[in-house]
Amino acid sequence: MKAAVTLKTGKGFTTTEIRIADPIGREVLVDVKASGLCLTDHSLMANDFGFPLPAVFGHELAGVVTAVGPDVTEFQVGDHVVGCLVQWCGRCQPCIEGIQTDCLNPLAVERSAGEEPRLVGSDGPIYQGMGLGGFAEKALVHENQLARVNDEIPFSRAALLGCGTVTGAGAVINSAKVAPGDTVAVIGTGGVGLNAIAAARLAGAKTIIAVDIQDTKLDMATRFGATHVVNSRNTDPVEEIRRISGGGVDYAFEIIGLPATQMQAIAAAKTSGTAVLVGMGKPGAKIEIETSAAFLATHKTIKAVMMGSTNLKRDIPFYADMYVAGRYNLDDLVTNEISIDEIDEAYDSLASGTVIRSVITRF
Repeated sequence: MKAAVTLKTGKGFTTTEIRIADPIGREVLVDVKASGLCLTDHSLMANDFGFPLPAVFGHELAGVVTAVGPDVTEFQVGDHVVGCLVQWCGRCQPCIEGIQTDCLNPLAVERSAGEEPRLVGSDGPIYQGMGLGGFAEKALVHENQLARVNDEIPFSRAALLGCGTVTGAGAVINSAKVAPGDTVAVIGTGGVGLNAIAAARLAGAKTIIAVDIQDTKLDMATRFGATHVVNSRNTDPVEEIRRISGGGVDYAFEIIGLPATQMQAIAAAKTSGTAVLVGMGKPGAKIEIETSAAFLATHKTIKAVMMGSTNLKRDIPFYADMYVAGRYNLDDLVTNEISIDEIDEAYDSLASGTVIRSVITRF
C-alpha cells in the first residue's frame, strides 16, 4: 500500500510503498478515505520526541472497515469508522470508570514485541504513530481506538472528529461542563478553538468571546458561534473580556499553550470561575501564580485538560450526528482536500495561518 513515511527527523513525509499485516486479535483493517493534517504530526516529524523511525504518522483518519480480527466484537466489514489517538486498555480502574484519557496501560492496544509488526518497509519494521498511522491507504487499528459513525457524514469531515473536535468540544462539554446561560472566552481560534466555540454554542452558552491576533480567524469564529471577538494585538484581552462579560467569564479556555495566554485565561475568569488549559506547552514551560490572600479570595479553579476528557465511543458518534442534523459546523474547518503526495506543501500552508485544516482525500 502507499504511505507517507517519515524516514528521518525533520526530513518531511516521503510517499512510498509499504506492507501492512493482516488483522489479528481485536484489530480492524480500515480503508482510509480521509486523513487530517494536525500540527502534532508535523511536530513529531520535525522534532525528536523519542519515537522510532521510520514512522507513519497521521492520527485524524476516517474510513471503511474491510477486515476484522477473530476477537473483534464491535465492528463488521462495511462500517464507517473514525480513529482517535486516545489509547485505552478497557481493564484498568480509570477505564472501568469511563475515563479513557487516564488509562494506566495504553500500550495494551498495540502489538507486543514478539508479534509481527503491523507495518513493514523495504528495510524492516515501520513505527505506527499513536497506534493509527493514518497517512496511508490503509490502517490497522485496535478496536478500542475506533468509533463507528453514521454513513451520512462525509469522510473529510468525519476525520476531524477524532482529534480537533474531541479536544476542543470535549474541553467545553466534558471537562468544564458548560451549561445554558454560562459565559465563555476562548483564547486561540485555530481548529481546536473553533471546535470549542461550536461546542459552547451547542451547550447553550450566553456569551462566547473569541480571542486571537488575526482578524480573519476572528471572522471565522463568528461563523462557529462567537458572540464577541477580541483582537489581542490591538487591545488588552483580559480587560476586554471582563468588560464584555461584566467582571469575567465562567470559563476561560486557553488553546494555544503559551504561559502568557494561560495567565490571561486565569485572569479573565471571574470570581469562582475556571481557567481551562487545553493548549500543550513546550517541555519545561511554566506559569507562576502569586498565592496571596487576594488571589485565594477569587476562589478560581485552574483545570488542566488532555484530549477533552474524551470517551471516544460516546463522543465521536455524537458529534457526527450533530453535524448531520445541521447543529455542528465542520464544513468551515476543511480548507483544502489534498493528495497524499502533498503533505509537506500543505503543512507549509497551515503554518501561514491562512488554512484551518487540510485533509488527505486522494491516496
